[in-house]
Amino acid sequence: MNHSLSPPPSPASFDGGGGAEDDAAWYGNIQYLINISAIGASCCVFIFLFVKLRSDHHRIPGPTALAAKLLAVWHSTRREIAHHCGADAAQFLLIEGGSFALLLPIAALSVFVMLPLNLYAGTALLHDQFSKTTINNIEKGSALLWVHFLFVLVVVVLVHFGMSAIEERLKFTRFRDGNGNLSDPSANSTAIFTIMVQGLPKTLGDDRTLLQEYFQYRYPGKVYRVIVPMDLCALDDLATELVSVRDQISRLVARIDSQVFHGETEDVENGWGSVVRKGKVLWSRIREMLGFTDEERLRKLQELRADLETELAAYKEGRALGAGVAFVIFKDVYTTNKAVQDFQNEKKRRFGKFFSIMELRLQRNQWKVERAPLATDIYWNHLGSTKLQLKLRRGFVNTCLLLMLLFFSSPLAVISAVKSAGRIINAEAMDNAQVWLAWVQSSSWLASLIFQFLPNVIIFVSMYIVIPSALSYLSKFERHLTVSGEQRAALLKMVCFFLVNLILLRGLVESSLESAILSMGRCYLDGEDCKRIEQYMSASFLTRSCLSSLAFLITSTFLGISFDLLAPIPWIKRKIQKFRKNDMLQLVPEQSEEYLLEHQEIDGLRRPLMPESMYDSPRFNGDDLPGQDLYVYPINRTSAAPKQSFDFAQYYAFNLTIFALTMIYSSFAPLVVPVGAVYFGYRYVVDKYNFLFVYRVRGFPAGNDGRLMDTVLSIMRFCVDLFLLSMLLFFSVQGDSTKLQAIFTLGLSVMYKLLPSRNDGFHPALLEGIQTVDNVVDGAIDYEVFSQPKFDWDTYHT
Repeated sequence: MNHSLSPPPSPASFDGGGGAEDDAAWYGNIQYLINISAIGASCCVFIFLFVKLRSDHHRIPGPTALAAKLLAVWHSTRREIAHHCGADAAQFLLIEGGSFALLLPIAALSVFVMLPLNLYAGTALLHDQFSKTTINNIEKGSALLWVHFLFVLVVVVLVHFGMSAIEERLKFTRFRDGNGNLSDPSANSTAIFTIMVQGLPKTLGDDRTLLQEYFQYRYPGKVYRVIVPMDLCALDDLATELVSVRDQISRLVARIDSQVFHGETEDVENGWGSVVRKGKVLWSRIREMLGFTDEERLRKLQELRADLETELAAYKEGRALGAGVAFVIFKDVYTTNKAVQDFQNEKKRRFGKFFSIMELRLQRNQWKVERAPLATDIYWNHLGSTKLQLKLRRGFVNTCLLLMLLFFSSPLAVISAVKSAGRIINAEAMDNAQVWLAWVQSSSWLASLIFQFLPNVIIFVSMYIVIPSALSYLSKFERHLTVSGEQRAALLKMVCFFLVNLILLRGLVESSLESAILSMGRCYLDGEDCKRIEQYMSASFLTRSCLSSLAFLITSTFLGISFDLLAPIPWIKRKIQKFRKNDMLQLVPEQSEEYLLEHQEIDGLRRPLMPESMYDSPRFNGDDLPGQDLYVYPINRTSAAPKQSFDFAQYYAFNLTIFALTMIYSSFAPLVVPVGAVYFGYRYVVDKYNFLFVYRVRGFPAGNDGRLMDTVLSIMRFCVDLFLLSMLLFFSVQGDSTKLQAIFTLGLSVMYKLLPSRNDGFHPALLEGIQTVDNVVDGAIDYEVFSQPKFDWDTYHT
């Protein structure tokens, strides 16, 4: 085969030199991308109105009822969201709505000030319309770049005050502030009185006497309870192994009985049957000589079962090893704050300190003291994991993450690998394919569909489904102590992946970090390769990078959020769950959840949402609401909290990536900012609807420690740092000859880092309102209840 591909229909229409007309066609295809994305979004909205609404409400509401429901969703307050869907959902919506409110004035400045400035005041020689909307239309060293510097200054000021306002509104979802004080007096949690001590010797077991004496000595009369859990991680592994051994013994006993039965009833056979029987007898004798008989294996399994049951008896009798963790509950918030500060200050002044005999027995020098997480936030079966195990697990995960980030971080790396393999197999066919590629690129609609729409869809799917699932699994493998800690680890991994792929690699037009590092490294070996690095600072490179980011934002806004409006995954799970139900259960309509839902009012959203009068009770927790149309998900075996069906880490990571793209390119391409603002506004409405009708799960607390949202806010501030860094690089290359713009930008970045953030302060009035832990504790303490080992799985002796 000399020619694998025929030449294109009209090769003369393509200019191989890549002139201005091709660039104009390439940059001008953004209008077709908007049309394609709008068509896809319209289809999703059509399916939502005529299919999804019936699934959510069990019948298609009329226009008036639909408007009433959507208005009820829009008017639902932050406090109602917190009590119905949990603090995580309320914090998520607050950050989304705050991001929209933050980007809205910046978008107005971009559209009404910066865009006309680039279009009409720029004098650079550019051929396409999109390039004229970017900062490249202003010549190098022009005085108009000072307007861009003022825009950067205004953006930084708006972001600073906007972030402070978001933090202030997030306070009501915290159980405690930075000093351990309650932010909401109606929130009941023993966590604000509790510290967690890690690094205790496991030989303490369940004996809390020595530890309690130590804290009573340091804080006399202030200790309410000391809880020392047993090694629940070892118990979980023991339970898994014991159940497996018992199953193996049962199968092996049944197998031996079957062999005895067949041996007794077997008649004397002739011919081939006799040969087979003699072969089996010979094989059994060989196994008996080698010690591999079923009886020998059964004996070893029974001995192993006896050892495991002895270890299990130690847990049942309270003689097992401890987890090396203790929860100390004080009687007031002031003592809790003081204890945390005392231990942290002593850790800083560890050298030259002498420990008493009691402190040496408690291994005081290895303690790590911090405020305790919520009892429902803890993976209780992870208590007892050794530091070596955790370091090995996290080292393995970080190594895998680094290798993936270097070589397989982007779908473009796979495309590049296939392209290289195709050239090795048949170089002539690849050259002919390049001609076809050039012809397709000359067509506006085909070029827009293939080179802008499809790559963004591929990257969107990989970043939205494949990579988050893999990184979430890796974060679970790390075996974190808390659910929020696992979410923070997954969030950081996803943000790292997204920023590298959507900003760095797409900006450098590289398929992987490996190729980017190699191209940079060759500059030191060969001066000719440095020309490629210089191209990274050229006008065409920056314009293509802006266009690529704008195309991804458009695809994510129209198609991504519209796809989330349908929420297909929970719908599929619910249908499968309904299919698996026993049909006999549906004969009792009073116990059928679907029956209750179908007989509610069509605009019944207002009834599940709590009336304001119910907030007057300080004991109200939002769990015992009559007539709520909530889907109750099963409790997670490893955590006391209900199983969350909404992946907060994934959606936080994707939103932060969009926020980073919008901030970084806000001055380079003003059109990016209104698209980013529309993204957060559209997503806020969609997610608010989904939280109220799709992801509502009974049992989530209306407040938490806020560590996950603190991580999110820190990453948002880091996005501002990236924005200032990008403008610093631009002004260093394209700014005035005296580099004043770059110097002022550097000074602005330093001032931004020095600006104080509005964190929660010390409120004595709250301490007067909550004097002791007795005002909160009513019955059993949650830490004590959840730390007790569960033996309901052990049905062997029952």
